[in-house]
Amino acid sequence: MKPSIVIRRGRPEDIPNVMQLILELAQYEKALAEVEINAEQLLKDGFGANPLYYLWVAENLDTKLLVGCALCYTRYSTWKGKRLYLEDIIVTQHFRNQGIGKQLLEHVFHFALENQFNGVTWQVLEWNYSAIAFYQKYNVRKDSSWVNYEITKAELLKLFPIK
Repeated sequence: MKPSIVIRRGRPEDIPNVMQLILELAQYEKALAEVEINAEQLLKDGFGANPLYYLWVAENLDTKLLVGCALCYTRYSTWKGKRLYLEDIIVTQHFRNQGIGKQLLEHVFHFALENQFNGVTWQVLEWNYSAIAFYQKYNVRKDSSWVNYEITKAELLKLFPIK
Protein backbone atom coordinates (compact mmCIF):
# COMPACT_ATOMS: atom_id res chain seq x y z
CA MET A 1 0.00 0.00 0.00
CA LYS A 2 1.31 3.44 -0.95
CA PRO A 3 2.01 5.77 1.96
CA SER A 4 -0.01 8.94 2.46
CA ILE A 5 2.37 11.73 1.51
CA VAL A 6 2.05 15.48 1.83
CA ILE A 7 4.42 17.94 0.16
CA ARG A 8 4.93 21.04 2.25
CA ARG A 9 7.42 23.85 2.76
CA GLY A 10 10.34 22.85 4.90
CA ARG A 11 10.53 24.17 8.44
CA PRO A 12 13.51 24.70 10.75
CA GLU A 13 12.67 21.57 12.72
CA ASP A 14 12.97 19.51 9.51
CA ILE A 15 16.65 20.29 9.05
CA PRO A 16 18.08 17.30 10.97
CA ASN A 17 16.01 14.95 8.79
CA VAL A 18 16.94 16.86 5.63
CA MET A 19 20.60 16.51 6.60
CA GLN A 20 20.11 12.74 6.84
CA LEU A 21 18.57 12.72 3.36
CA ILE A 22 21.54 14.69 2.02
CA LEU A 23 23.95 12.19 3.56
CA GLU A 24 21.98 9.31 2.07
CA LEU A 25 22.20 10.92 -1.38
CA ALA A 26 25.92 11.56 -0.98
CA GLN A 27 26.45 7.91 -0.07
CA TYR A 28 24.41 6.80 -3.10
CA GLU A 29 26.54 9.03 -5.33
CA LYS A 30 29.71 7.65 -3.71
CA ALA A 31 30.60 11.15 -2.52
CA LEU A 32 30.04 11.01 1.23
CA ALA A 33 33.52 12.38 1.90
CA GLU A 34 32.68 15.47 -0.16
CA VAL A 35 29.82 16.62 2.10
CA GLU A 36 30.83 19.89 3.74
CA ILE A 37 27.45 21.17 4.87
CA ASN A 38 26.01 20.50 8.31
CA ALA A 39 22.61 20.97 9.90
CA GLU A 40 23.61 24.22 11.58
CA GLN A 41 24.67 25.78 8.27
CA LEU A 42 21.56 24.50 6.48
CA LEU A 43 19.42 26.08 9.18
CA LYS A 44 21.24 29.41 8.97
CA ASP A 45 21.23 29.51 5.17
CA GLY A 46 17.61 28.50 4.74
CA PHE A 47 15.89 30.18 7.66
CA GLY A 48 18.02 33.20 8.53
CA ALA A 49 17.39 36.85 7.70
CA ASN A 50 18.08 36.29 3.99
CA PRO A 51 17.18 32.70 3.06
CA LEU A 52 19.34 31.34 0.26
CA TYR A 53 17.15 28.44 -0.77
CA TYR A 54 13.62 27.09 -0.97
CA LEU A 55 12.93 23.76 0.68
CA TRP A 56 10.01 21.40 0.29
CA VAL A 57 9.67 18.13 2.13
CA ALA A 58 7.68 14.98 1.54
CA GLU A 59 6.18 13.88 4.83
CA ASN A 60 4.71 10.44 5.38
CA LEU A 61 1.43 11.21 7.15
CA ASP A 62 1.24 7.73 8.63
CA THR A 63 4.62 7.93 10.40
CA LYS A 64 5.19 11.72 10.41
CA LEU A 65 8.69 11.04 9.02
CA LEU A 66 10.29 12.92 6.15
CA VAL A 67 10.86 10.61 3.20
CA GLY A 68 12.06 13.17 0.66
CA CYS A 69 12.90 16.76 -0.08
CA ALA A 70 13.56 19.21 -2.89
CA LEU A 71 15.98 22.10 -2.52
CA CYS A 72 16.03 25.00 -5.02
CA TYR A 73 17.32 28.51 -5.29
CA THR A 74 16.95 31.52 -7.54
CA ARG A 75 19.59 32.03 -10.19
CA TYR A 76 19.75 34.77 -12.75
CA SER A 77 20.77 34.21 -16.34
CA THR A 78 21.99 37.08 -18.45
CA TRP A 79 20.09 35.56 -21.38
CA LYS A 80 17.08 34.01 -19.67
CA GLY A 81 16.45 36.20 -16.61
CA LYS A 82 15.10 34.77 -13.36
CA ARG A 83 15.39 30.97 -13.26
CA LEU A 84 14.77 28.43 -10.52
CA TYR A 85 17.70 26.08 -10.03
CA LEU A 86 16.78 22.65 -8.71
CA GLU A 87 19.76 21.58 -6.65
CA ASP A 88 18.41 18.22 -5.60
CA ILE A 89 15.39 16.03 -5.23
CA ILE A 90 16.05 13.34 -2.68
CA VAL A 91 13.76 10.44 -1.81
CA THR A 92 14.94 7.95 0.76
CA GLN A 93 15.64 4.58 -0.82
CA HIS A 94 12.80 2.65 0.85
CA PHE A 95 10.25 5.10 -0.61
CA ARG A 96 11.56 5.39 -4.17
CA ASN A 97 9.39 4.43 -7.15
CA GLN A 98 6.20 5.40 -5.32
CA GLY A 99 5.59 8.74 -7.03
CA ILE A 100 7.14 10.90 -4.31
CA GLY A 101 9.87 12.30 -6.55
CA LYS A 102 7.19 13.14 -9.13
CA GLN A 103 5.15 14.98 -6.49
CA LEU A 104 8.20 16.95 -5.37
CA LEU A 105 9.25 17.84 -8.93
CA GLU A 106 5.79 18.94 -9.94
CA HIS A 107 5.56 21.03 -6.78
CA VAL A 108 8.79 22.77 -7.83
CA PHE A 109 7.39 23.33 -11.33
CA HIS A 110 4.19 24.87 -9.95
CA PHE A 111 6.20 27.10 -7.61
CA ALA A 112 8.25 28.31 -10.60
CA LEU A 113 5.13 29.20 -12.54
CA GLU A 114 3.37 30.86 -9.61
CA ASN A 115 6.45 32.98 -8.87
CA GLN A 116 7.16 34.19 -12.40
CA PHE A 117 10.36 32.21 -13.00
CA ASN A 118 11.29 31.87 -16.68
CA GLY A 119 12.11 28.18 -16.27
CA VAL A 120 13.75 25.55 -14.12
CA THR A 121 17.26 24.16 -14.62
CA TRP A 122 19.19 21.34 -12.98
CA GLN A 123 22.03 18.89 -13.48
CA VAL A 124 22.16 15.10 -13.39
CA LEU A 125 25.17 12.87 -13.08
CA GLU A 126 25.58 11.17 -16.43
CA TRP A 127 25.68 7.70 -14.84
CA ASN A 128 22.40 8.22 -12.97
CA TYR A 129 20.20 6.58 -15.60
CA SER A 130 17.15 6.29 -13.36
CA ALA A 131 17.18 10.04 -12.66
CA ILE A 132 17.70 10.82 -16.34
CA ALA A 133 14.77 8.58 -17.32
CA PHE A 134 12.63 10.22 -14.62
CA TYR A 135 13.32 13.75 -15.85
CA GLN A 136 12.93 12.91 -19.54
CA LYS A 137 9.25 12.17 -18.93
CA TYR A 138 8.78 15.96 -18.72
CA ASN A 139 9.97 16.83 -22.23
CA VAL A 140 13.16 18.44 -20.90
CA ARG A 141 16.12 19.44 -23.03
CA LYS A 142 19.60 18.03 -22.48
CA ASP A 143 22.57 20.36 -22.90
CA SER A 144 25.16 18.02 -24.39
CA SER A 145 28.02 20.14 -23.08
CA TRP A 146 27.08 19.83 -19.42
CA VAL A 147 24.42 17.16 -19.02
CA ASN A 148 22.16 19.96 -17.85
CA TYR A 149 18.38 19.95 -18.15
CA GLU A 150 15.88 22.71 -18.37
CA ILE A 151 12.22 23.26 -18.91
CA THR A 152 10.92 26.60 -20.10
CA LYS A 153 8.00 28.55 -18.79
CA ALA A 154 6.12 27.82 -22.04
CA GLU A 155 6.73 24.09 -21.62
CA LEU A 156 5.64 24.27 -17.99
CA LEU A 157 2.42 25.98 -19.05
CA LYS A 158 1.75 23.19 -21.53
CA LEU A 159 2.16 20.65 -18.74
CA PHE A 160 0.36 22.66 -16.06
CA PRO A 161 -2.03 25.26 -17.53
CA ILE A 162 -2.81 28.06 -15.11
CA LYS A 163 -6.52 28.12 -14.36
